[in-house]
Amino acid sequence: MRIEDVLELVRSLNGSLILAPVPGSGYPEIAWGDYFCYYSADGTVPSTRQPYATIITKDYPDDAGSRLDEPGRWRLNVRVGRDRLGELLAGPAAAGATVDFGATDVLVPHPVYARQGWIAVVLPAYRTEETVRGLLRDAHRLAEVDAHRHAEEQADPT
Repeated sequence: MRIEDVLELVRSLNGSLILAPVPGSGYPEIAWGDYFCYYSADGTVPSTRQPYATIITKDYPDDAGSRLDEPGRWRLNVRVGRDRLGELLAGPAAAGATVDFGATDVLVPHPVYARQGWIAVVLPAYRTEETVRGLLRDAHRLAEVDAHRHAEEQADPT
């Protein structure tokens, strides 16, 4: 699976918006070259909601365990929720075993945001591709539901 394969799937989902910060875009330099996937019916980056998936192409200061600074490495992160995260990682990772965040084509808890219900996979390939595709579709659907609920609450705050 290539980054472009993930982006193509996300683009095919109704209302998806992919933010791809570049130099001069006004976004922090640390985010340049990464991708942030949102549900946005109006095509604007939501100011009050987080992305439902991200593709990270480099190590961040507090997140270097995936070894993304090595050539050709990238990581897909998907918001799945805490319950689904537990289901996906039932076994050693869920039991608190040491996790190799740099392992490839393996679902692992997100190195920083697992408690918020995020899962990660470095270089998704044949073992995780179908699961990843399903998780992206599910995350998009949940982001869409959240966006509609938020819009209804804004329209009728009572």
